[in-house]
Amino acid sequence: MSAATPTPQDSGLPPPPSGPSKLSKAESIPSSKPTILHLGDDIRWNHDLYTELQKKFNIVRTYSTGREEFKKALQEKRWGDFVGMYRPFWNTGGEMGNWDKELIDLLPKSCRIYASAGAGFDWVDTRTLAAHGTIYCNSASACTESVADAAIVLILSCYRAIPWSFLAARSCDPKEFADANQNIAAVTHNPNGSTLGIVGLGKIGYRIAEKASRAFEMKIAYYDVVRLEEREKELGATFCKTLEELLSTSDCILLATPFSGAVLLSTAQFAHFKPGSRLVNIARGKLIDEDALVKALEDGVISAAGLDVHADEPHVNAKLAQRNNVMVLSHTAGASVESHIGFERLGIENILGWLKEGEKGVLSPVNLQWLSRD
Repeated sequence: MSAATPTPQDSGLPPPPSGPSKLSKAESIPSSKPTILHLGDDIRWNHDLYTELQKKFNIVRTYSTGREEFKKALQEKRWGDFVGMYRPFWNTGGEMGNWDKELIDLLPKSCRIYASAGAGFDWVDTRTLAAHGTIYCNSASACTESVADAAIVLILSCYRAIPWSFLAARSCDPKEFADANQNIAAVTHNPNGSTLGIVGLGKIGYRIAEKASRAFEMKIAYYDVVRLEEREKELGATFCKTLEELLSTSDCILLATPFSGAVLLSTAQFAHFKPGSRLVNIARGKLIDEDALVKALEDGVISAAGLDVHADEPHVNAKLAQRNNVMVLSHTAGASVESHIGFERLGIENILGWLKEGEKGVLSPVNLQWLSRD
């Protein structure tokens, strides 16, 4: 179905709901504009661009909608034959849970684009969306700077024992303070001259490499499913043909790769780490077998870790969190006002680009390689 297919949707925006979830119902008002389903809260920053979206689409709102309620609305075709979905925030509009086959099969055939906030998309079955004919667009580029900055913090925390020093000072215990003050120097290092091994040299991995190499004079090595020779030359980076090669030659391993459904680092992989090396994860917690990581830390195979993400969020592994050589964050590496402004903007730009040029007009698709074009 083309983007100009008429739909019987209301073109106005209802006021925000005062109570629990309220679903917008389609009005029998003829319109030549296609419909977009806006998931979650109101936009906050890009009002002019959103006005442009309103001029070209009927926008129907879901606000906060649980999974069963959302499924029922789709089954009843309450929103008609909408052509796309827009989710501007990562912490709202996702109350229906994982976008699996159960939900995707309920989408109208007319749905051709889903533009969402956030870099990761492990909660979306992008292949099944593609088989349905729906392009999924993420917003990784909008949070690249914020994630890269947080990664640098975690890298430095691993080299300089920041968690130990911080926890000792925060304890307000003179003995703990003195212990950190007198002993940290014997086990910490400057990062310059050491090798940062990056798993996944995408936009975020590349930006981290730029900051680490230019500001801290770290050497860069990387492993990816494809060799990225242009980026490699720009960074002066070394390409490793296997993950094991990267692990065995790097002083600090950084995960910046999407979660594909399988653990990437467990006991077998930790056996390849250089003794005393470090591990930083700003990707997805499920990439790491946390029990195996605890053992590697206990054995000194890994000397320190920095974890923004965790395998069972919002639950953090207590054995990791309680160690003074592990920095743990609350999955906030990409959390900044600038990131949220970018999430809003990029989502709208993806939809407007799709309306103008179809799949050639989208800016950040992740599943075009599987897209059904029937």
